[in-house]
Amino acid sequence: MSDKKGMFIDTSVCTGCKGCQVACKEWNKLPMADEIGLTGNSYDNTGSLSAVNWRHVKFIEQFSDDRSQERWLFMTDSCKHCQQAGCMEVCPTNAIIRTEFDTVYIDHDICIGCRYCVSGCPFGVISVDDIKGTAQKCTLCYDRLQDGQQPACAQTCPTDCIQFGDVDDLMKQADTKLELLKLNGNSEANIYGKSDVLGGLNVFYLLMDQPSVYALPENPQLPSKKQAKSYFMSVFGLIGIGLVGLLTFRANRMKQMAEDQHQIQG
Repeated sequence: MSDKKGMFIDTSVCTGCKGCQVACKEWNKLPMADEIGLTGNSYDNTGSLSAVNWRHVKFIEQFSDDRSQERWLFMTDSCKHCQQAGCMEVCPTNAIIRTEFDTVYIDHDICIGCRYCVSGCPFGVISVDDIKGTAQKCTLCYDRLQDGQQPACAQTCPTDCIQFGDVDDLMKQADTKLELLKLNGNSEANIYGKSDVLGGLNVFYLLMDQPSVYALPENPQLPSKKQAKSYFMSVFGLIGIGLVGLLTFRANRMKQMAEDQHQIQG
């Protein structure tokens, strides 16, 4: 068995009960005030991941134009603990580390709250706590893993939508479930988080529709790739500006020479 631990999120059996949200907050001692009331957008009461919401249950309502057909999709979302983690790539103090379980963890004793990781994450997972002044996100219950326990959300989930274990074993399980769903006519079902997504996600998903329906990026990019593109665009821009300047200088020079020649002949 490998040391790569993670979670398989099977959205086909998620009921949107939010038990995982509550378990996450209780174990990690996160403030509960944001759980009171609703956003007005379906039954979503948190809206998104944040410094105080490390797990968020998404509600997606699908209706036909005449509202004669409907489908509700749910997805419990959190940090993906990417193999190629953008947050780790941009952290200037090495406060974001990879643990012995291959998960991505923020050391709050080293974090300076610079927010580079916020922009470096393509999934919008990380936020900086206004009071603590450090970056916050799911730790995959690192303290529980060290004691041989599974994350609080996985232990709480009543439908086993959240399954914890060795990533390689979980991926095999996900492939088997996907094949079964497709045989039953769920042609849109797919697995999000294989090696084509940032080298693989340690927290990956079996989706019942396309990733964009769940507000997941189809092709998330690392900050370095974006920077390389911006660098070349800047270089080409500077070359263009240089050429324009050179041509302008040459045109002005030719004009000046013509005027000087005209004065000599006059």
